[in-house]
Amino acid sequence: MFSYLRKRFSRHLRERSRRRARLVSKDGRCNIEFGNVEQSRFVFLIDIWTTILDLRWRYKMTIFISAFLGSWFLFGLLWYVVAYIHKDLPEFNPSINHTPCVENINGLTSAFLFSLETQVTIGYGFRCVTEQCATAIFLLIFQSILGVIINSFMCGAILAKISRSKNRAKTITFSRNAVISKRGGKLCLLIRVANLRKSLLIGSHIYGKLLKTTITPEGETIILDQVNIEFIVDAGNENLFFISPLTIYHIIDKNSPFFHMAAETILQQDFELVVFLDGTVEATSATCQVRTSYIPEEVLWGYRFAPIVSKTKEGKYRVDFQNFSKTVAVETPHCAFCLHNEREAKAKEKKGFDNPGFVLSEVNETSDTKM
Repeated sequence: MFSYLRKRFSRHLRERSRRRARLVSKDGRCNIEFGNVEQSRFVFLIDIWTTILDLRWRYKMTIFISAFLGSWFLFGLLWYVVAYIHKDLPEFNPSINHTPCVENINGLTSAFLFSLETQVTIGYGFRCVTEQCATAIFLLIFQSILGVIINSFMCGAILAKISRSKNRAKTITFSRNAVISKRGGKLCLLIRVANLRKSLLIGSHIYGKLLKTTITPEGETIILDQVNIEFIVDAGNENLFFISPLTIYHIIDKNSPFFHMAAETILQQDFELVVFLDGTVEATSATCQVRTSYIPEEVLWGYRFAPIVSKTKEGKYRVDFQNFSKTVAVETPHCAFCLHNEREAKAKEKKGFDNPGFVLSEVNETSDTKM
């Protein structure tokens, strides 16, 4: 038992040491850090709406609760000050004919309750503003307007956070691995993507970026050099009919950055393949982007995806997501260059070749038949 746990632990340490740093995680989050930014953080307060939307839920709810409690308490203090200045509080022993600015404010607690009732328009009817003080009337108008602004901003921020198209991206999933195998007589890199909802993504477009470290002829080292990767399906890479899982593929030809890679050397390569899917959410008409990434350890050479769509006896199409990321080993050339040479060799076999050393000699035929 202990030996088994020790082997598992040592294997986990080896895998962790081999784990490569990636810019984009499998769920689409970007792993990047900004340092020594010259601009102050005040610029984020200028675009306060985007800043609030980008906050995590725990920080957003803290701001939400603090904004309401802070405004209620602040105006409660102001109502208490108004009552104190006008000597409406019981410690001043007001006369029977005394008309207070606000009825039934006896202390800080009752002032806080009146502030709460005013801002959220509860209106219990026990405390109310009289026409005795212009200051109280002005404060009532100011709190009502500011309360509407706070309510609109905070409720709108929460609604926008809930309905962001980023959440729709969580129901779009990519296969755990990418595979390389032959498709249509060509060596291709294939990835499977599925829409977990029955509602479509309108105008979907899929593409990829290969991130790698390159050295220019001038000797400059570019850490995150981006190379375009064209992905297609049988009907093209735009306006996808995304009702069932699709297998997208990239043809590894002479213009592909994968052309000089082989099954034996792909694990020694240093690259990250980032795949993007852009579309418009059918329900909200908001644009949505889904992304994931693959490192060399997640690219399986010589495999294809298992079938996932079948047709039942009732005539319905069934998608079995148990086989979504399942792969099957197939016979595959160990490099794209070999497949290219093999195709050229087969093409030459179908053609005739002239032999310069061959000389055709003419022979005169004579007939030995006598009449």
